[in-house]
Amino acid sequence: MPKGRKGGHKGRARQYTSPEEIDAQLQAEKQKAREEEEQEEGGEGATGDPKKEKKSLDSDESDEDDEDYQQKRKGVEGLIDIENPNRVIQTTKKVTQLDLDGPKELSRREREEIEKQKAKERYMKMHLAGKTEQAKADLARLAIIRKQREEAARKKEEERKG
Repeated sequence: MPKGRKGGHKGRARQYTSPEEIDAQLQAEKQKAREEEEQEEGGEGATGDPKKEKKSLDSDESDEDDEDYQQKRKGVEGLIDIENPNRVIQTTKKVTQLDLDGPKELSRREREEIEKQKAKERYMKMHLAGKTEQAKADLARLAIIRKQREEAARKKEEERKG
């Protein structure tokens, strides 16, 4: 920004609206809208008791609170109610609703780890029973070694005797 220029657009002073003025404008708009609705319904609102009007003011304030909680819909969304079956609605559970005693679902890694341990145990049982290929090969090797040792023992005895 060049030197010497201060302020806003075209030298006008800025004017700010106070919060009280904004609230007053909103109240006036709501009152006009209420009067229009009452005229459409039967025209009783303009000639009715001031107590009834005061009750309607109180009920409108509670409606405003409800509107704050609801999400404002844009365009045609307010007219058409669409339910998306793919949309997941997150529900929060209270501590009393939690089921801690029920079965837990394991993660994929935990399941695979448990399956691996069970498979290893099954293999060891089969191996000890001699039903696996590795166990059969080990037993054959042991049989060959026993025969060789028996033959060596016989030769030593014959040498001693002879």
